[in-house]
Amino acid sequence: MYNAALSDKRIMQWVHRSFLIFSLIGLSACDVGEEKQQRSEQQKSFEVVEASIADIHKAVISGETSCVAIVESYLTRIDAYDQSTALNAITVKNPQALKRAAELDEKLAAGQERGALFCVPLLVKDNFDTHDLPTTGGSIALKDNYPPDDAFMVRKLREADAIVLAKTNMAEWAFSPRQTESSSYGITANAYALDRVPAGSSGGTASGVAASFALAGLGSDTGNSIRGPSSHLALFGIRSTLGLTSRDGVIPLAYDRDIAGPMTRTVEDSARIFNVIAGYDPADPMTELGKGRRAEDYTAFLKKDALKGARIGILRELVDTKDADENVIALFDKAVEDLKEAGAVIVDPFVIPNLENHLDNKNFCQRFRYDMYVYLQSLGDKAPMKDVMEAFDKGLYSPSAKRSFSRSRNSPLDVAPDNWEEACPTFPNHAGRQAYLKEAVSAMDTAGVDAIIYPTWTNPPALLSRAREDYRGDNSQLVAPLTGMPAVSVPMGYSYQTLPAGLQILGRPYSEGLLYGLAYAYEQATQHRHPPKNFPPIKQ
Repeated sequence: MYNAALSDKRIMQWVHRSFLIFSLIGLSACDVGEEKQQRSEQQKSFEVVEASIADIHKAVISGETSCVAIVESYLTRIDAYDQSTALNAITVKNPQALKRAAELDEKLAAGQERGALFCVPLLVKDNFDTHDLPTTGGSIALKDNYPPDDAFMVRKLREADAIVLAKTNMAEWAFSPRQTESSSYGITANAYALDRVPAGSSGGTASGVAASFALAGLGSDTGNSIRGPSSHLALFGIRSTLGLTSRDGVIPLAYDRDIAGPMTRTVEDSARIFNVIAGYDPADPMTELGKGRRAEDYTAFLKKDALKGARIGILRELVDTKDADENVIALFDKAVEDLKEAGAVIVDPFVIPNLENHLDNKNFCQRFRYDMYVYLQSLGDKAPMKDVMEAFDKGLYSPSAKRSFSRSRNSPLDVAPDNWEEACPTFPNHAGRQAYLKEAVSAMDTAGVDAIIYPTWTNPPALLSRAREDYRGDNSQLVAPLTGMPAVSVPMGYSYQTLPAGLQILGRPYSEGLLYGLAYAYEQATQHRHPPKNFPPIKQ
């Protein structure tokens, strides 16, 4: 039974003994303060540049550093580098990030259960709804848009104890695969070459993650916009199977092509994040297609020998193109040799019958206006407009977006594309896209290949000053978006010594686990990634 008097007596005895001990060793209050300051300095000394999830978990859980110190380090890097270098990757920092980090430190100290992404600071593309930060979609027309809740993926990440550190710049309305320019926040540069593009539309996330402004980030990919920027910034990016991941709360470009997902410096970090965000969401009807198809744990596929015996087909039609840069193709040829050394069986060439015809077919419709109508309704009474074309009519766009914006001018506003006079069926019912998917998978079956490879981009990043004129080599638009198949981009080296290039690996629907395994084995065998020299560690 608890005895209050006895307990008080023991406390007084402990205090008395403690006082004697402190007196004997001469430890003053000043000394205690110095010790606390030293501990704080040690915590801040943890280097966040190129840090992984495992690195941060080990450091925070062991007491080497704190979650607050981690977040402070990333915020310091943003403050020191983003605007001074004209990188312009960040649109807005989260003023609650440090408070959330402190809450996570308290959770750790209390011995409470930690989420899978405990204290993982993330950058979020500016088309993901965040209830506490503006979501502009790259448009000045939405500069003050505060959605009523988080996008599905953002909510899942926060529930897993990740921290939304900041939002990132993007190509306006995600229109451009070439570059990242918005009317809301301007132009983003490439962290490896500040006079070059980071591609689009997720260039802000790509450059921010490459420069270690956070541990990882979220991007979206309608045709290219995760894999292209990942290629240009030496990152791992995944466009998952259409239907495996939710796009709820992500400003749309084309509902039945859009994909959202992680952009990371390592394959393992991506798999850890994918474990949290993949799966069914009743708010996104497209995920009915992938219901029950996700793997239990994508990190289980991360094996260094995953390439051994794997049959890999080379889609030569996306390699030997007339405008391909010989330096990038040389990197691809070396990647093929590295795959062989790791035990892969190369099938060369691999052919998708009628590929040219599939690419020439009119398999795209201008559904942006309708999809935005649905999105704007989700914002409720505070929606800044009902029809996205109001922004066009008022001239609220950057010159780079005018051409793409105007294409949707005459599309129906509140009629689903399936019901247009000239119907444009959504993916599951689209005869042309389903035929392309069937032919691609059949070709893989016939050749007995596990995956297909080609350069993510056959040319180096273009100069910012020639973003439109030198836009060439973007392979990401040609297979995955149309067929709904999954594809990843993993670093394969640097053309002209400094400009990143990516290897794209494409698989059958719902083969994300296999793709993670193949990419991980290649990454571990080659170790191509290194940080951009313009963003070194900051001395404490």
